[in-house]
Amino acid sequence: MSKKYLYYFSEGNEAFGGDKVTMKNTLGGKGAGLAEMTAAGMPVPQGFTITTDACTQYYADGRQINDEITADIFEHLKGLEKITGKKFGDNTNPLLVSVRSGARQSMPGMMDTILNLGLNDQAVEGLAKKTNNPRFAYDCYRRFIQMYSDVVMELGKSFFEERIDAMKERKGVKQDVELDANDLKELVKEFKQIYLEKQGEESSLTAVSFVEDRDVFSELGFLEDKVWTRYVKMKKN
Repeated sequence: MSKKYLYYFSEGNEAFGGDKVTMKNTLGGKGAGLAEMTAAGMPVPQGFTITTDACTQYYADGRQINDEITADIFEHLKGLEKITGKKFGDNTNPLLVSVRSGARQSMPGMMDTILNLGLNDQAVEGLAKKTNNPRFAYDCYRRFIQMYSDVVMELGKSFFEERIDAMKERKGVKQDVELDANDLKELVKEFKQIYLEKQGEESSLTAVSFVEDRDVFSELGFLEDKVWTRYVKMKKN
């Protein structure tokens, strides 16, 4: 592959030789900012940026992520595993990543974010044991299902917020933070059921790790595709 489509945060600043305009045009505003902060020695959790050129190539290829870019993404993910000492999809020490969209121009409030990609029914138990905090683990998991359903599948937030409000009413509490680990476990079950009901149980879109026994890589490629598609929709609007 002649063109470089991915940059670790740690290499972005040096790769563009201090040319901030080119770096921002290539990495987007968020990617450029993360590269600059990493170069300045700030404690930035490491990751990588998929370039704006990759998005352009995605559309040139008929809205398909080509095999070379896909392979490069997984190669960088392996590199991130080495950096963090964690493993994506692992059931004992899972690597969780956030996927954030960005652009060359600032678009406040318009960009999408998915947190905690890498969780499924097995990995969440590993996270609970690793952190010794089941409530934290299941809160991360329910947030992931809610964000994935909203941002990727465009189901909307209201269905999930209604279930959270109903749970708080049953428990006699006012704040989300007053729900305990068992409450959040129950919400995870309810959220997965919402996903199935809205997508249709026979739909291929239910083939994700939090409703079937699949690895977490099933969400990664589909999420990348959706983020780029939604970005262009927002530009048109």
